[in-house]
Amino acid sequence: MSWEDGFAFDLGEEVHMVQETARNFAVNEVLPLAEKIDHEHYYPEELIPKMGQLGFMGACVPGEYDGAELSHVAYCLIVEELAAACASTSIIVSAHNSLCISPILYFGSEEQKKTYLPKLATGEHLGCFGLSEPGSGSDAADMTCTVSKDGDDYIIRGAKNWITNGPKADTCVLFAMLDRSKGHNGICAFVHPLDIEGLTRGKPEDKLGICGSPTCSLTYDGVRLTKAHLLGEESKGFKVAMTTLNGGRLGVAAQAIGIARAALRDALVY
Repeated sequence: MSWEDGFAFDLGEEVHMVQETARNFAVNEVLPLAEKIDHEHYYPEELIPKMGQLGFMGACVPGEYDGAELSHVAYCLIVEELAAACASTSIIVSAHNSLCISPILYFGSEEQKKTYLPKLATGEHLGCFGLSEPGSGSDAADMTCTVSKDGDDYIIRGAKNWITNGPKADTCVLFAMLDRSKGHNGICAFVHPLDIEGLTRGKPEDKLGICGSPTCSLTYDGVRLTKAHLLGEESKGFKVAMTTLNGGRLGVAAQAIGIARAALRDALVY
């Protein structure tokens, strides 16, 4: 056991096997691309299907939806190992799992789970999370993206910014304000495909770091969604958002540990 294994907590054979698999993949497949990913703002598309086959893209998704059915501890170790090789690759996986898959898994109808989870869990589709705006982030009650009702349909107008995976994503979990007078109790959550009429992706952001993780804005110009896209109950989207962000912090912490571990490793070598 090396210092990189940390304290000798007994996490169980399965978790250690997952960590070893993730570490081997990170060293052999991710690390050789890391410099290119960072310097050229390169999106490592060739890694996605490989990570899907290993279960990284649907780590905590039940097997009935083609997921790996792993624990959250195992998932965090996957993100940590990827981050120790490449921060960009780790956040692609983390945002996909924590911010797109999780709300569908916890709040989605059975039909939504069957529709979206299998392709997300295998890496065939990539997910993103549409909450942040120029004037609001976690303070979701200030969002300007609105939804109005047209019969049984929902019409979305507005924009979301700094969407991780946005330029490459196939599926989005979106939040919009239905009734501003109710504050955070007026927010709806939706899940929808990104190849939909009225939706425009902005140009990829030129970022200071994590450059291989593609980020852009999403603009909704009268996008029409249906009840089939409503995630959870109408006007209960704030709970979906906050629950999702709580889970997302696991991935953020795991990424930070992986980056710090790699920095210490390289410093010791130097």
